[in-house]
Amino acid sequence: QPPVENYVGIICSKTSPYEIVKRAIDDAAFMCTRKYGDAPEVIIAGRLDMTFPYVPTHLHYIMLELLKNSMRATVEYHGIDADYPPIKVVIADGSDNEDVIIKVSDEGGGIPRSNMKRIWSYLFTTADPEIQEGMVAFNENVDFSIDSPLAGLGYGLPISRSYARYFGGDLSIMSMEGFGTDCFVYLTRLGNTREPLPI
Repeated sequence: QPPVENYVGIICSKTSPYEIVKRAIDDAAFMCTRKYGDAPEVIIAGRLDMTFPYVPTHLHYIMLELLKNSMRATVEYHGIDADYPPIKVVIADGSDNEDVIIKVSDEGGGIPRSNMKRIWSYLFTTADPEIQEGMVAFNENVDFSIDSPLAGLGYGLPISRSYARYFGGDLSIMSMEGFGTDCFVYLTRLGNTREPLPI
């Protein structure tokens, strides 16, 4: 296989957060529209021209999970066929910044404070429990799922945080119940940190 420009293994030396966020928006909107018939608009602001060394597949996974959650929350909070408030994505970076930071803000009603610690637990979900049951139910005719659900499996956030932390970044969520949620993705520029593995 010929080498891919700007790639060393899975790391792209010129990862564009803007391009990856755009692709994640398209994917999340497709899934949301398939389930609800519509999807909220997403506005991207900040450093749209910036690139940095990172693993694009990890970043896409993180952004897709956050955007799916925001879209689902917005549609379910405001009701189908409502006039949805837009989801906002801000890409922040400065020449002196330690991290590249991406914020995803929605007005999807927020998360109750009693659930905040549980959102990082595998298999915890606020979606319909039948989704989990359907994904693990045995069917002798089909040995895999042909439908990837918008939400409900309970591992999107914990895996996203693990991806961010693996290279020294982080994922944090601040919620205002009754209004919405802000998610912050902190990404270190690869080459500046070592993998945080125990010695």
